[in-house]
Amino acid sequence: MKAFFDIDSQIDFMFPAGALYAPGAERLLPAIARLNAYAAKHGIPLISTMCAHPEDAEEFKVWPPHCVVGTVGQQKPGSTLQPNQILIEKNDIDMFSNPALIPLLDRLEIDECYVYGVVLEVCVRCAVSGLLQTGRKVKLVSDATIHFDAEAGSKALEEFKTAGGSRFASITESDI
Repeated sequence: MKAFFDIDSQIDFMFPAGALYAPGAERLLPAIARLNAYAAKHGIPLISTMCAHPEDAEEFKVWPPHCVVGTVGQQKPGSTLQPNQILIEKNDIDMFSNPALIPLLDRLEIDECYVYGVVLEVCVRCAVSGLLQTGRKVKLVSDATIHFDAEAGSKALEEFKTAGGSRFASITESDI
């Protein structure tokens, strides 16, 4: 079964006032909203990851504080929310740090994954790498993905392709 993975499209990353804003991320919102709505309309599981950090998160030794549980910055923008969306919270850059994820993927019999969101060389990289390591087919939707650093983003994309992933510049109904 197919699933869409909306990685960390949260206010702290998506908007200029966000605590860890990825420059230009707000321009992804129409594409992310379109993909999420498509999944909901067609009964495709929509799995959305969310950073959910305590105020003293270990990650804050590397990154500025962001997506603290209960703050506005931790929320997803309204345009990206859909009925039956599965929210996976994580206190780590890797969505596989949440022990509920693998059983969920197995229960839903997910074998084909469409991945997009923020940030390519960090959380998206962990998501696609982890999904590939579980033996699933992984497709990155690049018009709904952004990076912090172009060079690091290019390196992450090359690693992804080398590991067997495929990339769509944009995705159309015929691709799904």
